Amino acid sequence: MILNQITVPSLDVEKGTKFYQKLGLHLIVDARPNYVRFELPDGDATFSIHLVEELPKGDGIYVYFQEENLDATVAELQAKGIEFDLLPTDQRWLWREARLKDPDGNQLIIFSAGENRKNPPWRVN
Repeated sequence: MILNQITVPSLDVEKGTKFYQKLGLHLIVDARPNYVRFELPDGDATFSIHLVEELPKGDGIYVYFQEENLDATVAELQAKGIEFDLLPTDQRWLWREARLKDPDGNQLIIFSAGENRKNPPWRVN
């Protein structure tokens, strides 16, 4: 089994489309105003946005994007006007993370973890 795609809810797919294109995702399906789908720069999984009338309650959706050149990528995105809630920071779970939100408040974490992504010292055998 492989992960095909992640879909997040949006009140404004047009605004979300522009945001994710600025992040570097490539539009491959355009059914605006209801739905769009993107390829990521690396890997086979895709990412999509679908129109909803109401967003989930609480903390909402968390999406993690792995980027080994985290600090450089964050600097590039900041130069494009992307605002971060947390700049690259080493975390106690051995990942380096930057955090931001998309226009609908979905939580995005861009991280670098190396071998610790799937094999942290506390991994269950």
